[in-house]
Amino acid sequence: MSWLKTLIAAVIGLFILVIGILFTVHNTEPVAIDLVFIQLPEMTLSLWLIIAFLLGGVSGVLISSMTILGLRTRLRAAQRKATASRQEVEKLRTTALKEQG
Repeated sequence: MSWLKTLIAAVIGLFILVIGILFTVHNTEPVAIDLVFIQLPEMTLSLWLIIAFLLGGVSGVLISSMTILGLRTRLRAAQRKATASRQEVEKLRTTALKEQG
């Protein structure tokens, strides 16, 4: 089963590589990007698009990582609170049993 996953991953990777090469070959026009305050150097359209795609991917990973870290922090706080509540319930049970006996 492992070899099948490896084969599928290799085929998908090869497909993406071929699409990337075709994309680069068909978008060779030089383009300069003007961001109002700065003028970026002239590069091919395909390179600018790939850079934008990669920056978007990295930004998405960073933002989702920050969200995950926040959720993990909230989870740890909730787990500590639940543990404290269980300990308090156990203490109350043992106190109630001592008073009855």
